[in-house]
Amino acid sequence: MDLKIIHSTLEQLAEEKGISKEKVIETIEMALAAAYKKDYGKKSQIIKAKFNPETGSISFLQVKIVLDESMIKTEEEIAAEDAEREAEHERAGVGPKDERARTFDHREEEDEELGAEEVKRVRFNPERHIMLDEAHKIKKDVAPHDELEFPLETHEDYGRIAAQTAKQVIIQRIREAEREATYEEFKNRQGEIVSGTVQRVEGRNVFVDLGRSVALLPPEEQVAYERYRIGERIKALLLAVEKGTRGSGMYLSRSHPKLVAKLFEIEVPEIANGVVEIKSIAREAGSRSKIAVISNEEGVDPVGSCVGQKGVRVSTVITELGGEKIDIIEWDDDPAKFIGNAVSPAKVVEVELSPETKEARVIVAEDQLSLAIGKGGQNVRLAAKLTGWKIDIRSRGGETVASSDEDVSIPADTDAEAAPAADATETTEDSIPATE
Repeated sequence: MDLKIIHSTLEQLAEEKGISKEKVIETIEMALAAAYKKDYGKKSQIIKAKFNPETGSISFLQVKIVLDESMIKTEEEIAAEDAEREAEHERAGVGPKDERARTFDHREEEDEELGAEEVKRVRFNPERHIMLDEAHKIKKDVAPHDELEFPLETHEDYGRIAAQTAKQVIIQRIREAEREATYEEFKNRQGEIVSGTVQRVEGRNVFVDLGRSVALLPPEEQVAYERYRIGERIKALLLAVEKGTRGSGMYLSRSHPKLVAKLFEIEVPEIANGVVEIKSIAREAGSRSKIAVISNEEGVDPVGSCVGQKGVRVSTVITELGGEKIDIIEWDDDPAKFIGNAVSPAKVVEVELSPETKEARVIVAEDQLSLAIGKGGQNVRLAAKLTGWKIDIRSRGGETVASSDEDVSIPADTDAEAAPAADATETTEDSIPATE
C-alpha cells in the first residue's frame, strides 16, 4: 500500500465530511471486518479488524465474550423456547427454512444484549462465547462480560460480494459519523441565530442550507406574508436540533420572540456584555414587537443604547425583520410604572392595580385612546403580554374602552404608529425572557 495516498485520503475524507480521522479509521476497520467475515468467517462469529495507517498493516481478530454458568440458559429453557417458537411459526405459516433463519437471528439478538448491565441468560455459542474457567487459562484476571481476542489468519483476496459489503459498510458508517458530527456541532448552538441560504421550497416548507447541513423552516415558524426565494440569504433562530435515523433534524424560526432578542444582542454591544438586559419580549411576528430593557450600570440609558445614534441600531433589526415595528420601553420594578410604560406611546394619567386578579385599569386622556389601544387593539394586547397583567383601557371618567382580552377596531384615521416604549418581567405565552 502507498502510505502517502492512505494518509492524504484519510485527511481529505475527514475534512470534507467534518469527522475525525479516528472515526474514519474505525469505519474502515468495520468494513474490512465485514468483508473478512463474508468470505472467510462464520455468521455467528464476532470479527474485528485493526488497521494501522502508519504502516498500512491489517490484522483480524475473533472476539469471544466471557460467560459464567449463571448467564447460560438451561436445556429446559431452550426446549421451551423452541417449542413456543415452532408454535408461533405454525400459526404464521412460516416454512422450515425461514424458521431456521429466524431462530438464528433471534439467538444473535440475544447475544447482542450481553453488554447490558443486567445479566441476561443466553444460549451458549462456542463461536461467540467462552466459559469463565477456560478464559482463566488464557487470562487470569478475566471476568464475566469481558472480551477475549484471538488472532485470525490474514487474507488479502476478497470476492465481489465481500467487497460490496465493505463498500456498503463504509457508506453507512461515514453517513452516521457525518450526522453525529453535524449534531454535535449544532446542538450547542440551539437558541442562537444562524445564517443560511434558501435551498428549496416545497409547499410551505422552506429548506435552508447552513453549510454542512440543511435545516427546515416550517410554516408555523414563518412570518405571515414573508416570501422566501431560492438563493436568498436569511437569518433565523435555531429552534431545535434533534438526532434522528435520517440525520440531525434542525428546525428554524423567523417568528419566535427570542429572534428579536438575539438580533439586538448582535447589534447592541451593551446587551452582549450584560450592561443592558432584555427583561421581556412580546411579539406579533411581522407586525409589531415590544421589548422591555433595563440597565445594570448607572449612567447607561437602556432605551438609548438599543435605539442607537439616529436610530441606526434599531433600524438594522427592523430591516432584518422585514419592517416589523419595534417599541423599546424601560422596565420598572413598580408594576404601575411598568404597565404605564408598556402602553406607550400613549401618555397615561393613572394606573389602578388589582394584584389579586393581576388586572390593571389604565386611564388615559380622550386624545390618547387611539394610541393606547392601537390598531385592532394590538398595542394594549402586546402590553398585556409584555407585563403579564390583564389591561383595561378607559378614558378619564368614562367606561372601559378596550381590554387586552379583546380585539378592538378603531377608525383608521385615529390609529398611530408606535414609538420607543416601556418593559416587563412576567412571561405569558408570547412574552418570554430574552436571556437565559
